[in-house]
Amino acid sequence: MSAFQGLCQHYKQLSHFQHLGAICGWDQAAMMPSGGNAARAEAMAELALHIHKLATAPQLGEQFAAAEQEPLTSSQQAQLREMQQSWQQATVIPDDLVQAKSLAGSKCEHAWRTQRAENDWQGFEQNWAEVVNLSQQEAQIRAQATGTTPYDAMLNLYEPGTNSASLDVLFSDVKTWLPDLINQVLHKQSGESCIMPSGTFAVAQQKALGLDVMKLLQFDFNHGRLDESMHPFCGGVASDVRITTRYDEAEFVQSLMGIVHETGHARYEQGLPKALAGMPSGQARSMGIHESQSLFFEMQVGRSEGFISHLSGLAKNHFSGANSELLSQQNLQRLYTRVQKDFIRVDADELTYPAHVILRYEIERDLINGNIKHTDVPELWDQKMQTYLGLSTKDNYRNGCMQDIHWTDGAFGYFPSYTLGAMYAAQFMAAMQQSVDVNDAVASGDLTPIFNWLAEHIWSKGSLLTTDELVQQATGETLNAKFFKQHLQSRYL
Repeated sequence: MSAFQGLCQHYKQLSHFQHLGAICGWDQAAMMPSGGNAARAEAMAELALHIHKLATAPQLGEQFAAAEQEPLTSSQQAQLREMQQSWQQATVIPDDLVQAKSLAGSKCEHAWRTQRAENDWQGFEQNWAEVVNLSQQEAQIRAQATGTTPYDAMLNLYEPGTNSASLDVLFSDVKTWLPDLINQVLHKQSGESCIMPSGTFAVAQQKALGLDVMKLLQFDFNHGRLDESMHPFCGGVASDVRITTRYDEAEFVQSLMGIVHETGHARYEQGLPKALAGMPSGQARSMGIHESQSLFFEMQVGRSEGFISHLSGLAKNHFSGANSELLSQQNLQRLYTRVQKDFIRVDADELTYPAHVILRYEIERDLINGNIKHTDVPELWDQKMQTYLGLSTKDNYRNGCMQDIHWTDGAFGYFPSYTLGAMYAAQFMAAMQQSVDVNDAVASGDLTPIFNWLAEHIWSKGSLLTTDELVQQATGETLNAKFFKQHLQSRYL
């Protein structure tokens, strides 16, 4: 067996334990009774430690050195690059820190579920202090190993090749035009009437509607399922994708589009190269590219007139007793493109969403770099929310800095992926339209031409290409935010 083959075998074994961890994490969020959390947290911390030991096995360094001397194809060289990057990221972190962070994250996230509902910042802060402390320790270690800032070291876990200097330029540009565009659209929409959901929309009916929409989006139910959780997510593994949403019987609009969003994540996972399953090179390229797929489904396709026409017909079938005008295509179109300055990121419209992301990015960047303390976050959140959206979250922790799940387990560096994903999605759509009649495909109800393009240019590539290479090959250029701005202006003005 060559050194390269030995490495592939090792990473395949590693992926089996990561598979189990992913399913345990899904169960913890969607199915597990609350009384099981303490034992589950210990078990998952033990599993995280075992995975870390496999990822940092002493013999890997010698195997990488030997593999570099072997005659490898360009594909194998890309596979070796991704394995080495994964190994380098893992080896810098000591075992005890991995275990401690897993335990602190599980404890903080589980308590957050009730603390958020109770607006209990004081209780949350006591748990979160340890998560922040451990995350800062991790960031310092990674920064010393890579010669970057602590935050950039964490950012590269989610967006390899990206740094805060480039994000500062990108987001500073967005801040020059986004507030004015939001105000223009709010003025334009002020004269448009819109019927808001009223009555009761039973969870069972909402789920049945969601499943029909997933079928329209060609989700593979032999390799995945839909469930319910407090915070919508896509988890599991490519061969067994678990997506969740949350339901509100007073309205169906948010949960339905949440399903469309998570189905985009899931289709990407299901479309990853099966020949590379279990290998780092067979995984999603970055969280920004992952978000580009969910936002392509939700924003580029999901809020188009043709797709909302399908939603209207399906909704009328499932909510036969509801107001037909509420479920009309025109009304749903207005509901799904309605712009409103509001507190909650996951419920935010397409136009105000970047403001939510930039706010979080600026806070977590300064927090991980040690420029602010975790106890400063509520006040900074309120200041930035007032600046960007004209809203105050003073003493409103539930709808302010406690609303997201990401920081509870130390996922610092993740938030920029959302707006990067929106930008990539707009650029992919512009490129796709040069060879695919997207409007005709959506109107027909057979979205196969759209998915074929995504499969060829994005899904099948896994991580064989760098992010810049992937975007360059798919669109003819690297990330260009002009497509996102043009998309927003076209849709909303």
